[in-house]
Amino acid sequence: MQTPKAWTDRGQHALMAQGGHDDAARFNAISSLNAFLSTRIMPTVKAAYEHRGRQGFRLRHGRDVEALEDVGEALAGDPAYQAWSTLRRNTMEMRQQAGRALVLRQADALAARAASLNAGSDRLQLDPGLDVPGYVAGGDQHLMPGGYATELFPGDVSNPANYDAGIFATLGGGAGPWSDLAGRSLVAWLKAAHPSFRPRRILDMGCGMGHNTLPLRAAYPDAEIIAIDVAAPMLRYGHARARSLGVTDITFRQADATRTGLAAGSFDLVFTTMVLHETSREAVDAMFAEALRLLSPGGLTIHLEQPPYRQFGSFEQFMRDWDGRNNNEPFWSELHRMSLPDALVAAGFDRAEVFESEAGEPRAPGQAEDFGRAPKWYTAGAWRR
Repeated sequence: MQTPKAWTDRGQHALMAQGGHDDAARFNAISSLNAFLSTRIMPTVKAAYEHRGRQGFRLRHGRDVEALEDVGEALAGDPAYQAWSTLRRNTMEMRQQAGRALVLRQADALAARAASLNAGSDRLQLDPGLDVPGYVAGGDQHLMPGGYATELFPGDVSNPANYDAGIFATLGGGAGPWSDLAGRSLVAWLKAAHPSFRPRRILDMGCGMGHNTLPLRAAYPDAEIIAIDVAAPMLRYGHARARSLGVTDITFRQADATRTGLAAGSFDLVFTTMVLHETSREAVDAMFAEALRLLSPGGLTIHLEQPPYRQFGSFEQFMRDWDGRNNNEPFWSELHRMSLPDALVAAGFDRAEVFESEAGEPRAPGQAEDFGRAPKWYTAGAWRR
């Protein structure tokens, strides 16, 4: 079994929640359990499906499985699947419990550090009157109590700090010390596929805490970058985190990506990284239309996500769909069933300028994989000509 990176190997910055021996041990146990589930338990589920579930389905229906729902019926009550699913749910719950235990005992100190780092900067632009969409305000995304937008007290950053601490354990360090693999992969794709592309203004839609924004700053140091999100705590944390890492020229603005209020035709690159599945069908359509409005001629919009289900057989579709059924991801299933290229065309992009691709950064020998996920991100995008 591939050994995950130790939790203490994560990148350090001034806003990172600090933990002791017991905190590290909890997170390392979660990482190891995730790796065990992916490399040891998952193959037993596949074997149980092929030798018990699928055969039973054929006997009952006189046909083979065709859709992921058929796989669900075939595995209903199967002990191998039940064990895998229960343990996976437990790892997600344990990640949140470990993160909250870490950050809540230092919530005041974290808020004070964020306030100090953010003081005097006009690059953090919060809008207390913004109407936060229900898909953000109304759920405990990834089982995180309160989700992205909750504030326990004025200036609170405990949920972003929890997310920052826990994502490293969930991925076993597979996204790198700064958990920014998606951003680095986008940069690698842009540099390889379009080396002459030099965006002057860049918009990150749904930036969260800016993990995947900062690689764009490193790649395009002369570009103006605006990173928007609807969740004030994430922006407060992300702006402070960036400043603690020496990045002081990215604007973190509280705004809805479906209606940004930014000037039409004013951006050369509009992107998202693992954001669309956190929204809704209506929001995706509106975000694509807004991207078209915001792009200047020759501009690019590109969106990184997990691959659509149509790229896999029915068994893998069902297993990938677990997040939609069990991890407080209400739009996960629908997003991965839909065609993002068709949605871009429906938003007004020319079909000839719409594309699908893969974005990835070469992994160093022995670098941890992200447990069963594709080593490259699925990308869908379009040029505005």
